Amino acid sequence: MIQAVIFDFNGVLVDDEVVHFELFREVLAEEGVVITDRDYHERYLGYDDRGCFAAALGDAGQAFDHERLDGLIERKARRYVEVADAGLRFFPFAAETLASIAARWPVAICSGALRSEIEYALKRLNRRAQVAAIIAAEDAHKCKPDPAGYLQSLEALRTHIQARSPSTAGTVLEARDCLVVEDSLAGIVSAKGAGMQAIGITHTYNAPQLRQSGADAIIHGLETLTPAWIDHRFARDPRATW
Repeated sequence: MIQAVIFDFNGVLVDDEVVHFELFREVLAEEGVVITDRDYHERYLGYDDRGCFAAALGDAGQAFDHERLDGLIERKARRYVEVADAGLRFFPFAAETLASIAARWPVAICSGALRSEIEYALKRLNRRAQVAAIIAAEDAHKCKPDPAGYLQSLEALRTHIQARSPSTAGTVLEARDCLVVEDSLAGIVSAKGAGMQAIGITHTYNAPQLRQSGADAIIHGLETLTPAWIDHRFARDPRATW
């Protein structure tokens, strides 16, 4: 009974996980902290910017406070804009998938990326109007793998549905009726912790890793993610009207 779909962003729609790693490495190197590709994928991927910087500094034995983290986030954000302006890469079928899913169900994005980065990319895709709610790094109470961001997405979707269809006021969207699309292990853990269904897409990790983290289904590209496939795989109730 899928009633809403929530997408992670980086590594699912936007092909920029390598960009984020390089920018984290660049900014941290200026602070005397070295991280490797393996460090990033095994330890830091899945954190938002604040969580990643805090974890990396802590692992390196460096002290930090809110002000220092804000400065690092700002420096990385400036560099991200420079890289994005030079050419942001999207995964194949990103625009088409967002359009087809949003034509059937309310869509939200829950990401550790900054809101400005998400808004910028959606405008480049010409798909901002298809997204009902965005929970970005600035919004989430805690970063993945904590379920907080997905629970906030649930509340945002409930508000959207009620505003769009007042007649459904007596029916509450449940976590189990939300389908999450994630590329990271921390993201899968976060979605399952929120009580949601989770699809793992093999853009960043392989199928066994995603399954071990709790993914209910695996896809290898966005072209698979159609309303018909979701109906078949998750047995949506045809009486639902959201």
